[in-house]
Amino acid sequence: MHALPNPKVHVTRRDQVLLVTVRGETDQDDSEEFEAAWEAADRAGLPTTAVDLSRVSFADSMLLNALLGALRRHEAAGRELILLGPLPPTVSRLLSLSGTLEHFTVADTGPSPTS
Repeated sequence: MHALPNPKVHVTRRDQVLLVTVRGETDQDDSEEFEAAWEAADRAGLPTTAVDLSRVSFADSMLLNALLGALRRHEAAGRELILLGPLPPTVSRLLSLSGTLEHFTVADTGPSPTS
């Protein structure tokens, strides 16, 4: 995988939490970035991975599948996956309409994003 000049998925460590920050429009072209983030979470083996979705401006089934895959991986390893928000309307709608919102722990961390 080649490094992208402006990655949409950025991974950092904050104490015992791996923070995955996602920004902009996400689609199928970004699936490798998400897979790399989940692999980084697996390697780190930290108790919690927090995914900041507050700056996502477009989300489709690729993001949904990436989040569900990460949730399965984390649950299988006994680790926690938390979605940080506030969730933008596009992400909230995607999770609500798919019936998957209830499967995630969501923590709002600030004021609602502006559209």
